[in-house]
Amino acid sequence: MLRGIDVSSHQASTYSTSGLDFVIIKASEGRSYVNPRMREQAACARRAGLVVGFYHFLHPGNIDEQAAYFVERCDSVPGDILAIDWESTDSGTASCAEKDSALRRVKSLRPDHRVILYCNRDFWRNRDSTSYAGDGLWIADYVAAGSPKIEAPWLVHQFTEDPIDTNVARFGSRAEMRAWAQGSRSPKPAGYEPFPGAEFFRGGPKSPVITAMGRRLVAEGCSMYSEGPNPQWSDADRHSYARWQRKLGYSGPDADGWPGRASWDALRVPRS
Repeated sequence: MLRGIDVSSHQASTYSTSGLDFVIIKASEGRSYVNPRMREQAACARRAGLVVGFYHFLHPGNIDEQAAYFVERCDSVPGDILAIDWESTDSGTASCAEKDSALRRVKSLRPDHRVILYCNRDFWRNRDSTSYAGDGLWIADYVAAGSPKIEAPWLVHQFTEDPIDTNVARFGSRAEMRAWAQGSRSPKPAGYEPFPGAEFFRGGPKSPVITAMGRRLVAEGCSMYSEGPNPQWSDADRHSYARWQRKLGYSGPDADGWPGRASWDALRVPRS
């Protein structure tokens, strides 16, 4: 099993990633709250090569609006896990039907993501009536790691909150978890030629065009860079470009971070 943590604004923007394989970050709550440390917390995990997820703290009512609020504001890129956090709130508790609806709505808005349910053992046993957990169950039960006291299949087990929410996930390796998180999305084939030319991508030769692209992505508020753009295509470029595609309104495989002609032309990248 893999080890990971979940964090919110109660934790620092940067944290120790030693011994971790994944981090799930609070993105939003209801229809009015966004974790102000979310982007930096995600960047910390990405720099360490961890699998990344984001969760939304669900309130009762306005489920479609909450789902849209979550996916539009979380700092996700293709391959990140999305989660609905179902528990009691100051404004009451979402019903089981609302929980199910939230999971399905997020999945419909982000079909290229795995969408999972977080809840504690009491909610799963006594409030849930459908056994629906989207793509997987993230169960909170403060017992021995990997031994939650439920009969249903589970994917992630939050087994303690001392000194931080800590989890295990039922995967044999980080690569296995990442492959699962990517779901049905297939990597671009070896012969894929993005615009303006394959020579600029796939870790190819350095080019001022890639640096110019990076600067435009920064200007558009889509940067995932930790040290700024460089002249060679990297995972940070792909993550940043995926955010640009989503800003343009693309989703699913059309927002996978690989440049296409329409999104490239819209970015207005200088040629020199």
